[in-house]
Amino acid sequence: MQHSNPEQDQHEYRSVMTSRFRGFLPVVVDVETAGFNSQTDALLEIAAVLLHYDEKHRIQPYETVWTHVKPFEGANLDQASLAFNGIDPHHPFRFAVTEQEALRKIFEPIRRALKNVSCTRAILVGHNPAFDLAFLKAAVERTGIKRNPFHNFSTFDTATLGGLAFGQTVLARAAKAAGIAWDNENAHSARYDAEKTAELFCKIVNLWGHARSLGQ
Repeated sequence: MQHSNPEQDQHEYRSVMTSRFRGFLPVVVDVETAGFNSQTDALLEIAAVLLHYDEKHRIQPYETVWTHVKPFEGANLDQASLAFNGIDPHHPFRFAVTEQEALRKIFEPIRRALKNVSCTRAILVGHNPAFDLAFLKAAVERTGIKRNPFHNFSTFDTATLGGLAFGQTVLARAAKAAGIAWDNENAHSARYDAEKTAELFCKIVNLWGHARSLGQ
């Protein structure tokens, strides 16, 4: 009887991640904001979901890091945006942190994951990710944090992938089409949307991997 070697298995799982995305580590990110302009409008929530390959070589979410964020000094707070996402930036129980603290909290586990799987950079996965990446980069610039782990412009877009795989580009509809549970009451929080986006991304990647294994 042949026994598995845990160290060898772990090395194999890491190799799958490294080779699957050309040395990039996909990390799912969602932000909630007080507007659409990354230069002037406040970043209010940020969440990141880390992914890994399991023993069946299927990509899966395994860790979520998230935080509420204090509006930066002089930030614009668009009331229509706040009404849409339901966030009160001044609520005492938000326990929000500064942008600098938020970025450190999000970036540290990503940097560890990059080292663990020998990937060169993280690549942001999001639903219409140009929006999330713009706010992330603007916060990095404002805080002066060095070594942003994310690729500067490349992303994976689950709106495009959802349209390709399931004929739906709206996150809620794409999730439902993929057989993923969706709760409208929890939507529009960074953590919930990031976790559902991660489920959708993993579902599509695993479906594509299955198709490739069948020679399709």
